[in-house]
Amino acid sequence: MLHFAPPMLAQPLVRVAILADPQERARISAWLDAHEAATAFHRLAWGEAIAAATGHDLLALIAEDAAGAISGYLPLHVVHSPLFGRAIVSAGFAVDGGIIADDAASAAMLAQAAWQLCERYSAPTLELRGGLLPDDPSWTIKSNAHAGFAADLVADGPDADQKQLEWIPRKQRAEVRKGLANAMTVRTGTGALDRQQHYAIYATSVRNLGTPVFPRALFDAVLDAFGDDADILTVLHDDVPVASVLSLYHRGAVMPYWGGGVWEARGLRANDVMYYALMNHARRKGCTRFDFGRSKVDSGAFAFKKNWGFEPAPLSYAVRTADGQPPRDVNPLSPKYRMQIALWQRLPLGIANRLGPWIANGLG
Repeated sequence: MLHFAPPMLAQPLVRVAILADPQERARISAWLDAHEAATAFHRLAWGEAIAAATGHDLLALIAEDAAGAISGYLPLHVVHSPLFGRAIVSAGFAVDGGIIADDAASAAMLAQAAWQLCERYSAPTLELRGGLLPDDPSWTIKSNAHAGFAADLVADGPDADQKQLEWIPRKQRAEVRKGLANAMTVRTGTGALDRQQHYAIYATSVRNLGTPVFPRALFDAVLDAFGDDADILTVLHDDVPVASVLSLYHRGAVMPYWGGGVWEARGLRANDVMYYALMNHARRKGCTRFDFGRSKVDSGAFAFKKNWGFEPAPLSYAVRTADGQPPRDVNPLSPKYRMQIALWQRLPLGIANRLGPWIANGLG
């Protein structure tokens, strides 16, 4: 876990970047490209796609040293929801995207400036997802709720697909083999059919889990903004799509980010085939690492990723809440949502797909 202390002497200037200025955008993009801690969720492409699709304002905070050089960055989204209240999060709909900085002073000033924006926007909660974390009693650090999973892919070359299959632990490899025996086909792309089938599958999957689906505009905006650094892989059985995943590509790593399957996918082992196929597809694109994303500790997804041979790494987030205000609770595993989840699982898909985006848009 990375922390930073409050600044003592040097206090960089922190301001909201003017993203309409091409030179400002170029400076930020160049700094992010060069910074080792920058993730896909720090990209301007991510921040602006979220803002365009959801209506949540993007506030890109930059820290600058005395010479005017960028020394830190923090992308913020102002999330507003009639159900979940207002909050500022870094970054919206992301599992990372917190403070990155060249020094502790810049990091501390970014955190301070972000809290001042919360006061300006009447947002009682500020969430920093990953990155450098404040070493300040005003903040609550959460390190035991989520874990990340990542591992290297096998080297590309002769028989690489077979070697990738053999890399998977024996019991999980048997599940993949069962799926491969079902003679399913795999298609990748970003066209209209890929998007339509992915959204239909994803919406069905999350309804079955009892959670509302995100707006389709969110997926379209991310795909459009990321270009070649995002695509959809879909598994079909008898030409019927049964599992699909939208993945992000960043610095040689692939991250399957929004994926799921219909009920039939379980018996077909379609999800197992999907992730194995994505490993091979990503390796052919030049990727060397597979980032399985985050999962809640002790959840079914957590166990599934461990079965694939991925070791969990704790993820740490920082949250600050205004005095006297309850912390924002958007955790679907929270006991307060148990009845709502059970009800949602029984909703007709058409109704869930109509109501879901309005609800999920406020989760951020």
